[in-house]
Amino acid sequence: MMSLQTILAIGSGAFIGAILRAYLNGVVNHQFPHTLPLGTMTVNLLGSFIIGVLFAYFSYTTFFSVQAKSFLTTGFLGGLTTYSTFAMETFFLLSGGHILMAALNMALNTFGTIAMAASGYYLFRNALS
Repeated sequence: MMSLQTILAIGSGAFIGAILRAYLNGVVNHQFPHTLPLGTMTVNLLGSFIIGVLFAYFSYTTFFSVQAKSFLTTGFLGGLTTYSTFAMETFFLLSGGHILMAALNMALNTFGTIAMAASGYYLFRNALS
């Protein structure tokens, strides 16, 4: 059973992450208007890189409590990144006939987030070595 402290940590992290997502999404889409939803892609790639760094760091230290880890990963990064928005934006690209942009969006979000998570993990892990 999850403790009330952990639940509150996740909720407060998600609150902050979601606000940051909305802000970054707006800034990126305003600065770089494009058919491709770059704001969503940015937060997904950034969040994936950060979770890679965090998991590498967590593997080297016991400094963080379960609540702190939950705040950062499930809460903050869960609120920052967004699979549902990615899915809907891809659907809109497809339904608008932008097949190549939809395919590019799917590829960059899917493979890009995995590459960013791995990059963050290995860069931080190697920096500690």
